[in-house]
Parts: sequence; structure tokens; C-alpha cells
Amino acid sequence: MIVLNELSKRFGIIRAVDRVSFTVNRGEVLGFLGPNGAGKSTTMKMLAGFLTPSGGSASICGHDVVAQPIQAKQRLGYLPEGAPAYPDMTARGFLMFIAGVRGLSGREATQRIGWAVERTQLTRVLDQPIDTLSKGFKRRVGLAQAILHDPDVLILDEPTDGLDPNQKHEVRGLIRDIAGDKAIIISTHILEEVEAVCSRAIVIARGRVLADDTPDALVAQDPDHGAVCLTVDAAVAETAIQALATLPGVIAARIEPRGPRALVLVRSEPGVPIVDAVREFATGQPWDSADHGTVRGRLDQVFRTITTDAA
Repeated sequence: MIVLNELSKRFGIIRAVDRVSFTVNRGEVLGFLGPNGAGKSTTMKMLAGFLTPSGGSASICGHDVVAQPIQAKQRLGYLPEGAPAYPDMTARGFLMFIAGVRGLSGREATQRIGWAVERTQLTRVLDQPIDTLSKGFKRRVGLAQAILHDPDVLILDEPTDGLDPNQKHEVRGLIRDIAGDKAIIISTHILEEVEAVCSRAIVIARGRVLADDTPDALVAQDPDHGAVCLTVDAAVAETAIQALATLPGVIAARIEPRGPRALVLVRSEPGVPIVDAVREFATGQPWDSADHGTVRGRLDQVFRTITTDAA
């Protein structure tokens, strides 16, 4: 559904996107991650036909975005960064305008607009000028225009930026509901969003793809993934890790201070189960310990490691 092959973009001497290649299939929701200035928005703008690539190619549903721009854009719904719209138009007027641009008219246009409005919860602001809307409602207007023609491909740049927690929940639910027959790319700084809605994630930095895997597989790259976690009194934390480090299979133990208490994280050799041994050992110690099971790992920690190493 989406194919990028060695896609590149230069601005003078700056290579903003450096030979990026990946594909997105029907039913996939791809989280596109990277620090500010990594090349995310530039990549998405090229894919949407807003910027012309300096090299390489990109296609949507088999249509090259440069050689066949109309056919590619007919299959695309695009929410740009900042959700730009005509500020003097009402939300209703803007969506009617977009429906016309998309070749929709009459009953079909009314039905599609009604569906998009319902899914993005815009009913109460439909007749307000867009310029008077909050950032969150402007974002929802942008999302409504992206989905109203039921495209095969969606490119969403920060779709939940400015939304409150309830609105974010609704948008994530919408993405999950429509993802089955579409290919979707979401650029976001909200890493919990990736774990909530994405089936795959790409990390980009300095214009290059550094990682491409499922969110679970990326989380598993956290050094603390699978570590056994205990809470002990801070006063005995150092004694605890020294003792725990002597257990068979343990390769490291470290402390995370938490005021009068401390987290003790115990890591094992790959494939060596130590949970039962750690629990049994800790039970026989005068530490007043609390068992928190094993650590899943944190996507933000993996993200920092990947992007910092590339700096």
C-alpha cells in the first residue's frame, strides 16, 4: 500500500532525509518516531506529494507520488503537521469544501461528512469559524477532512496533539476501528500512543531509519526487560544488591532510589529464569521487601538509547 525506496530530501547542504526505505501493508498501523529535526515530517510531506524528493521514490497503492500525483492523492488521507485549514470557514463549510475537492456531492457527500463528524465528535462546533476553535477542535477538523472520503492510506502527523485524555482515547479508538482495511502512518511524540495503536514502529534520526520492529520487540531491547523488581528500605539497598548479585544466573543488580525506599532491579543472563530464586532468597532476608514481578521494559528508554547513539 505504501512503498518508499531510497527516498531522500536535501535542503541546500542539509540532507533532511537520507535514503529512507520501508513498506506499509494493508492492516498495518506504523508509528513513525524520532526526535525533533529527525526528518519525520519531511518524509511524510514527500509521501503526500507536498514536497518533491531529491532522490529515490515513493508510491501509494502502486501510484508514484511524483509521476502519478492525482491517482496517488485520490487514495490518500493526510493530516499535516499543525492541521492547517481556512480559518474564516466554519468547520461545516470546510468539510463541504473538502468533499467537493474529493469529488463527492449530494447525498454521498452529506453521508460521508456526517460519518466523519460523528467519529471526530465535531457536532457542537460545526457552525463556528475554524479560527475560533481550540487547538484540539482544530486538530479534529483536520482529522475529519483526512478520513471523510474513506481513503486506503492515511498519513497522520501528530493526530492527538492538543487533545485532552478523553479525546485522545476516542481518536485512538477510531484509528483501531478503521485500521483493518487501510495502511496508516502515525507520526507522534507520545510513545504510549505507539504501544496503544501501532502494530509496528520505525525510529528515525538524522534522516535515517535506525530501527523497524513491533513495539513489543523494541521494548524488549530495554536492558531492564525481564529484570526482577523488588522494593526495599533505602538503608539496606546496597546490601541487598550485593547479596542478590551472588545468585546463579544473575549478571547485574542496580538501585533506583525512591526516597526512604528503593527499587532493586535484578537482571539475568539471557534465557536464564531467576524469578523464583530471587523471590525465595529475598523472603529469607530481613529487608522488608515488596515483590513487583518482572519489568516489561520502557519504549522511551529504548528510544533514547537508539537516537542518542545516532547523534
